[in-house]
Amino acid sequence: MAEAKRSITKVEGAEGAHILVIEARYYEVIGEALWLGASRALSKAGATAERINVAGALEIPTAIVIARDAAEAAGRPYDGAVALGCVIRGETSHYDIVAGESARALMDIAIADGFPVGNGILTVDTEDQAMARAALDRGDKGGDAVRAALGLVALKRRLAAGA
Repeated sequence: MAEAKRSITKVEGAEGAHILVIEARYYEVIGEALWLGASRALSKAGATAERINVAGALEIPTAIVIARDAAEAAGRPYDGAVALGCVIRGETSHYDIVAGESARALMDIAIADGFPVGNGILTVDTEDQAMARAALDRGDKGGDAVRAALGLVALKRRLAAGA
């Protein structure tokens, strides 16, 4: 895998953000690698997080809505969410359905509700590809998803402040 240069390594304006991280644990080792990058990025940004595990990628969007609504009702709203997981291509069309529908549902949440969401669901052909993208010292896609969500949180804050 070619090493991509990151254009966003730190997010300004998202300090103190409270982020919901929903993680599909179907591929435990890959999920843990994604979480490692995500947690490091959250810490560097001065953000807090609540981590919730679900079975697979298709459950992530529903879990985001359930947890977001419950937190808001309890007076502890999230500023945004991050989806972490992995979908590995198999021999059937299941991959296409899970990859496409999970991404579509995340975009639906973000667009319809103006709720910042970072998509860290890997869609790959092999476990080796997934680890190359998830590993902190290689792809760090968990960190990338956090930085994407925090960038949207910062944008929302800036625009709400009239800047």
